[in-house]
Amino acid sequence: MTDDTSAAIRETRRDWITEHREMYLRSGGAQGHIMDITAVGGRSFATHCLIRYKGRKSGKVFITPLCYADIGGEVVICASKGGADVHPDWYLNIVASKEIDFQIATQAFRATWREPTGTEREKVWAFMMDCFPFYGTYQASTKRLIPLVMMKVKEPVPVFTEADATGMRKF
Repeated sequence: MTDDTSAAIRETRRDWITEHREMYLRSGGAQGHIMDITAVGGRSFATHCLIRYKGRKSGKVFITPLCYADIGGEVVICASKGGADVHPDWYLNIVASKEIDFQIATQAFRATWREPTGTEREKVWAFMMDCFPFYGTYQASTKRLIPLVMMKVKEPVPVFTEADATGMRKF
């Protein structure tokens, strides 16, 4: 898949992603955690989290909804960018930080993060593809190895708000 093709897919889905994030935030996490994503090759009962991170250049706070899985008490997200040949901005931003905040349903946490390697990565990748089959298509579409990010809870934090996404609250 070329970056242009990936960009076209993202543009088509942009409204859905924005609406999903806003629904998740406005409901305090009561809505948006479980979504039917069969239209894009996913499952009808797919789990989603929100990640909150600071822009490495702008310093602005961003919130992004992503599919996630829980493996051994760590929350796993995938930096697929729909199979584009470059990493998503959110991934580049968290690489510049030691911590990340994430929200699952009505609970939010500050976490450390890491990337699995070797045999562990293979096992985690297989699990993620089982949960979200489209990741296999995305990986086949690019030469880059799609990163996996595993988040481990440090402490609870308040649930995210719309103000967090507009940079009105300090991170």
